[in-house]
Amino acid sequence: MTPFRLLALLLFTAMAGAGAPGKKAPPAKKVAAASPVQRWMTTLTPRERVAQLVVIKSFGNLPPVRSRAYRQFLKSVQIEGVGGIIVNNRVGRSGAITAEPFEMVSFLNRMQRLAKVPLLIGGDFERGASMRVSGTVKYPHMMAFAATGSVEYSRYLGLATARESRALGVHWVYAPDADVNNNPENPIINIRSYGEDPALVAQHVRAYIEGAKSDPANPVLVTLKHFPGHGDTATDSHFGMPKLEVDRARLDKVELVPFRAGIAAGVDSIMTAHISVPALDPTGVPSTISKPIITGLLRGELGFQGLISTDAMDMAGLAAQYAPGEAAVRALEAGVDVLLIPSNPEAAINGVMAAIRSGRLTQARVDASVRKVLAAKVKVGLNKSRFVKSDEIADALDAAGAAEKAQEIASKAVTLIRNKAGLLPLAKDANACVLLLAERKGSSNGQAFLDEMAIRAPKIPTMLVDPQMADVQAPAGCQTVVIGAYAQLGGYGADNAALPGLYPAIVNGMVKAGKQLILIGLGNPYLIRAFPDVTTYFTTYSPAPTSEVAAVRALFGTVPMTGRKVVTVE
Repeated sequence: MTPFRLLALLLFTAMAGAGAPGKKAPPAKKVAAASPVQRWMTTLTPRERVAQLVVIKSFGNLPPVRSRAYRQFLKSVQIEGVGGIIVNNRVGRSGAITAEPFEMVSFLNRMQRLAKVPLLIGGDFERGASMRVSGTVKYPHMMAFAATGSVEYSRYLGLATARESRALGVHWVYAPDADVNNNPENPIINIRSYGEDPALVAQHVRAYIEGAKSDPANPVLVTLKHFPGHGDTATDSHFGMPKLEVDRARLDKVELVPFRAGIAAGVDSIMTAHISVPALDPTGVPSTISKPIITGLLRGELGFQGLISTDAMDMAGLAAQYAPGEAAVRALEAGVDVLLIPSNPEAAINGVMAAIRSGRLTQARVDASVRKVLAAKVKVGLNKSRFVKSDEIADALDAAGAAEKAQEIASKAVTLIRNKAGLLPLAKDANACVLLLAERKGSSNGQAFLDEMAIRAPKIPTMLVDPQMADVQAPAGCQTVVIGAYAQLGGYGADNAALPGLYPAIVNGMVKAGKQLILIGLGNPYLIRAFPDVTTYFTTYSPAPTSEVAAVRALFGTVPMTGRKVVTVE
């Protein structure tokens, strides 16, 4: 072919491809960019997808790299590819040990570097970060917030908790507690609840959610717990499986009211309870693995489409009945998305993988929950940044006015129950003495109370007592005895005593001796039910340091006792 003919052929081909004269070629179709969830999904193997549903426990400390603990984290995060970590307290001889902020952030940043997909970090920050992290603002318990009579304080706590959480690298707040505590013998909820009135609990739940979602700069996932309601139980699900034996009409009237309100307010997640509710599932299995309760009631009737998480799967309410793998499979069958703290994470993953291979679970079922978990990570911005800047922690945890607001809330919560003898307020120069009954030896109970007493009434002797002391007597000549009793939950021993050890005998002994007695419930407000002969009693609804300070100030009339009764105490 001559060069001229070749050129002509090429021109003819080009014109034919361009179409008829005057007509433009159709524009090329734009291909939509893959979403972060889609991109992550394509990188995950089937096993890694199952692992994304698992949240493991840490104490927020940084284990040495050669330690067994660090190697286990390395395996869970880098090799297995778990989806998240929850920060819990270590338990020492003197009680809970909270994490140190900078060490915690260093640990979490290191774990994020190891993770293929960014980790979702959670925390039970029911009273702000102070529940798990030292050096943070000491907010009182939720029942104290309700006692103030203002939902605005709960809205503030939601906002403040979101700010603290993100400063510490936490994205998933396991709060607020939506349980209606209408059982005085409840050994696990108690002051963690807003109270016994379902409508009041619902109002505070809604306000907390609104507050936590009010700052776009600090997005967090907010959680209601413990579905379908743990408030009317007399067994701690950490040690056994409680049973809620009420009919469906009662559930609709009481337990479900705050959950409905929270769902309407746009709550992100709901945590299940390891409790049996025969009215909802006659088989009596824990709610966590009950399809009628999770899929039927929560998903179906209540219309909740967000993340559903188990309560800690190493709690006896579930773990005593099922091995980790079987419990994980049953939870997913029921409709749960997230497996929180399996006692053996690898066994839980293996169990789910075996269930997929056998056809008991489908890959599609697992993937549906995985997409929800990944979408939650996008919601809190983990697709953009997974690390925390440690140089910004101090300012975030010392926000202007936060400590003062916490003290204001604690003071507004102080509630006078009895003053039959007219002993309140106590004069600063009164012939009086103070006994502080700590919950356990070596606890931090009483330190803030002692410091405030040194300021308000330095001449009044004050003694800190622990349950192991054999006998305690008021100093000679002490006419008015003030007893500050620390009791967060109650339920000590087989007889469900209001106070541990010899404490009940100490209180009753003062009454029998004819002492003018002022009893202060630093926590559990039901305390007075065990001491009907005590004529002077007020409660703070919390043993937090801010509540200790508020108790001293209320004792001497520096702040008025304007708190409200949010549970029936007599």
